[in-house]
Amino acid sequence: MGRFFSSTKKSVSEESREDLPCMAEGLASHSHAIQVCEIVAVHKTKDDDSKETRKIFYISRTRQHQWRCDDVTFHSANQGLCEQWIQVINEQLSLLTNRPKSLLVYINPYGGKRRGRRIYEQKVAPLFRRACILADVIVTERANHARDHLKTEANLDKYDGVVCVGGDGMFSEILHGLITRTQTDNKVDHNQPDAELVPCSLHIGIIPAGSTDCICFATVGTNDPVTSALHIIVGDSQPMDVCSVHHNDSFLRYSVSLLGYGFYGDILTDSEKKRWLGPARYDLSGVKTFLSHNYYEGRISFLPAKNNNGDPRDKLQCLSGCRICQHKPSSTDTQWEMSEEKEKSDKDGMGGWSVITGKFIAINAASMSCACPRSPQGLSPSAHLADGTTDLILVRKCSRLNFLRHLLRHTNKEDQFDHSFVEVHRVRKFRFQPRQHELVSLEDLSQSPKKTGFSPICSAQTTCNHSTSHSSWTCDGEILPNVAIQVSVQCQLIRLFARGIEEQQQKCVLEDPCTLSAPEQSTYQSVD
Repeated sequence: MGRFFSSTKKSVSEESREDLPCMAEGLASHSHAIQVCEIVAVHKTKDDDSKETRKIFYISRTRQHQWRCDDVTFHSANQGLCEQWIQVINEQLSLLTNRPKSLLVYINPYGGKRRGRRIYEQKVAPLFRRACILADVIVTERANHARDHLKTEANLDKYDGVVCVGGDGMFSEILHGLITRTQTDNKVDHNQPDAELVPCSLHIGIIPAGSTDCICFATVGTNDPVTSALHIIVGDSQPMDVCSVHHNDSFLRYSVSLLGYGFYGDILTDSEKKRWLGPARYDLSGVKTFLSHNYYEGRISFLPAKNNNGDPRDKLQCLSGCRICQHKPSSTDTQWEMSEEKEKSDKDGMGGWSVITGKFIAINAASMSCACPRSPQGLSPSAHLADGTTDLILVRKCSRLNFLRHLLRHTNKEDQFDHSFVEVHRVRKFRFQPRQHELVSLEDLSQSPKKTGFSPICSAQTTCNHSTSHSSWTCDGEILPNVAIQVSVQCQLIRLFARGIEEQQQKCVLEDPCTLSAPEQSTYQSVD
């Protein structure tokens, strides 16, 4: 049998209660088997008759990867036996050392629909208290408040993890603050593009309260605050790659989801002028950018990933327990790859790098699927969270109609890379240089001539609205100040309180549809 706690409403004689450990195989319907690792807490309560009872709070799965905190009540005439089982369960819970006991929580009160504080106080804080987790809460007062506090002031030795309540922008603040603090404490210069960064020791939790919550959706499977809180409580751990973005020898930003040049960069640049519209600004800017149909010239050079990293079109989704993400390259592997790269460089002058020059409507680098409710499969459905690579997607100049066909693929399950003008590569590093080789900054972009009006919609055989100006890079929702960039994937630099998207609900051991179990070694059970 798997290690689980089991309860049943079947009538059992007083004598048989004395032999509960032997009854696991004989439990009938109306029985629940619960993994010990998914028990939230055990508490004493009082029923309507003021009698003291014991409740087990545990995780139950509902639809679309959502979790809820349910409970089962202990009733037994033999109070000594009841206390014995409670003691055993608590002893087992105390052995789960991955569970956080103290958290630092940052709440963004302005993100999304300004619901962050209410979501935390009404849905998350009660669960943390039930699980006996202490939380120090900071409500941010300005942009980058959380980032700056983590970089310089926070006493991180007190905590087992950092939690952000907000959207992807709030997560980015936590990410930058925690990584920067870790590198500073370990005397690593993150301005060096080839620096080997030190992984963060604290886990990051995400309570979704933003407009899109793309990162939460791609790592848990739902944008549900209660589900995310329960993942934090049970101490789930999901490693994640982080892309470090540089311009020459100057660090720009970190990215965990999307780096986009061209189409998505133009959307973000235009939407920043319409912030007063709220989330609707992205729809309006998206339509405007699509109708403009700009393309940009440049050169992409990239270092392909090895064969054991899979392929962006192999349809192998990154799910919980992903085998591709299980293997983190050791320092020996890294040194061997660097020496191999140097050997190739001596032979061909490029060190195994590939170079593509052309005219592009969009250049995207997806370090995760980038799935969200509007795009359930994401920009790259087979991208992996922790394999040390990013999927580089190149959309060459094409007609507006063909580009629309490509965009529509993001909303369905068809192969979005199955177009002659789209190519995708799984890479470990890449560089981009715009057509002009002089350094380009946002100040230069602001002085570039702007187009006015839209060109007519063209047919599949024609291409319209040529552009020789520069676009901008969007990095996880922020505009980069430079166009010429170099990107390196830092393998498993951070860990989230998550477990990846579960493929399906776990199979039942008993007849009841809400029974859960896992292959371990001992059994716990009680009788109502």
